[in-house]
Amino acid sequence: MTPVHLIVNGEDYHLMIPPNRILLDLLREDLELTGTKEGCGLGKCGACTVLLDGRPVHACLILALQADGCRVDTIEGMADIATKALHPIQEAFVEKGAIQCGFCTPGMINTARALLGENPDPGEEDIKLAIAGNLCRCTGYHKIVDAISSCACGKGEKERGKNGQV
Repeated sequence: MTPVHLIVNGEDYHLMIPPNRILLDLLREDLELTGTKEGCGLGKCGACTVLLDGRPVHACLILALQADGCRVDTIEGMADIATKALHPIQEAFVEKGAIQCGFCTPGMINTARALLGENPDPGEEDIKLAIAGNLCRCTGYHKIVDAISSCACGKGEKERGKNGQV
């Protein structure tokens, strides 16, 4: 067993783990954060996308030890627990009907969150390029692109409100 220290959704975790433990299993099994999904286990579907120090990564391809000392953000850390308010990106996915079965949604939303953090006003092609590594078998992507676009600066003020934050 090997020690690992992670900051997951703002909380410190000091764990002893097997050295071959992947980040996905640490999140789902050790921390019981089951919003991150395992789809293919090969980094091809994006269902397991989380943010590692603000950058989207496939948690099925990252050893938990590689994340030692890093900040990990999952879908569970997005909503405001105190007020039970969804994050604006989550709200946009609901409002635009960008969720059907929901399996890809956590990874898709984390990818969108990273994109909007890096480029607050992406165009449609930027959005499509960013989510290219996230597969969705239900929505056809149009509603997903619309949801992400509605969160961009200068777009979707009606959806987000004048003071909406991403």
